Amino acid sequence: MKIVVAEDEFLIADLLVVSLEEAGHEVHDAAHGADALKLVRSLQPDLVITDFMMPLMTGLELAEAMKADSALQAIPIILVSGAQGAIARSRADLFDLVFDKPYAMERLLTAVSELRGERL
Repeated sequence: MKIVVAEDEFLIADLLVVSLEEAGHEVHDAAHGADALKLVRSLQPDLVITDFMMPLMTGLELAEAMKADSALQAIPIILVSGAQGAIARSRADLFDLVFDKPYAMERLLTAVSELRGERL
């Protein structure tokens, strides 16, 4: 599965990328939503995993931009957030799943597979 990860905290981004790659996924990462949106438009990934608070474009703004674009609106989006989980949960139209930091990587990997109807 092709996944775009948008996360501005380097250590968290690195952990996500390594974990997802070890699970067999092709992963592309971006340090903020604006770069992630460029990647999403060019790569047409199967899934986007995004943080909420990021410079230049937040995860909320990224999700809004994707859902407003008919070519991108069907791509599932998982939000991983430290403090804005409640805001994201109120926007079920934008996010398929919301994980509050800290989260168990195993749970996230299982959710990724379930979103695409796969088994790990």
